[in-house]
Amino acid sequence: MDIDLEEYLPHRAGMKLVERVVQADETGAVTESVVGPQWPLVEKGHVLSLVAVELAAQSASLCVGIRAKQKDPTIDGGKGWLVGIKEARFSDRPIAVGTGITTRVKIEFSYENYTGIHSVAEADGRWIAEVQLQVMQSETDSVLQKQPER
Repeated sequence: MDIDLEEYLPHRAGMKLVERVVQADETGAVTESVVGPQWPLVEKGHVLSLVAVELAAQSASLCVGIRAKQKDPTIDGGKGWLVGIKEARFSDRPIAVGTGITTRVKIEFSYENYTGIHSVAEADGRWIAEVQLQVMQSETDSVLQKQPER
């Protein structure tokens, strides 16, 4: 699928973990990544499955951003924050650098600017994590700008 990740993800360099979009629309997304040596949490050639939280958040940015663009095509993909992890389960197996990870996210509900996301991640076809995220979106950049001093 031909989607410009930089349009939907603010992450750059070592923090941009999603590499390829398999499928994405306003209801969910499937992404692929390959564990790199520069990834956060990498130690001794392996990463913990906890990294699936960030993969889920970045994958969710795609479908939340697509939904926002459907409402207003002039916005630049939307801005949002991970505000909660409602539930999470992780594999205790370390994941080697060079391993492919597929992340599937689905929007479970959305109310105004609050969205619940369900995610499942697999490394080379084996389950590594299941995460339920809570995300808040901003319709403007105003909340990102420096607040006046008091």
